[in-house]
Amino acid sequence: MLSSSQAFSGFSVDDLPAAEEFYGRTLGLAVAQTPGFLTIQLPGGAKVLIYPKRNHAPATYTVLNFPVDNVDEAVDRLTARGVRFEVYSRPDLTTDERGIFRGGPTIAWFKDPAGNILSVLNTDQSP
Repeated sequence: MLSSSQAFSGFSVDDLPAAEEFYGRTLGLAVAQTPGFLTIQLPGGAKVLIYPKRNHAPATYTVLNFPVDNVDEAVDRLTARGVRFEVYSRPDLTTDERGIFRGGPTIAWFKDPAGNILSVLNTDQSP
């Protein structure tokens, strides 16, 4: 029934203009604003819906993953644009001082202005 549907994912934020600035200018993605929400056009054709929610609570999981050829380079470039990567030092998850996890897939996590978790990870380790 849904096999031909053009499905898309979505998540909430608490400040739509801040989300538009972050996803459009900071991350450099194509963002379209429609009354009441944003649509991010991802490379490859996928779309993500971002909608405001008054009682927004940030996702506690990674809502969006960006495969890249080189995580170290992506971290450097995004850091230069003001993105702050999460540094973890837990028994089940430890990153280096730049926020890069190397104990499996090479991945680095960061948050959008609403606190939702995003990542960059090596392309050879993504689905």
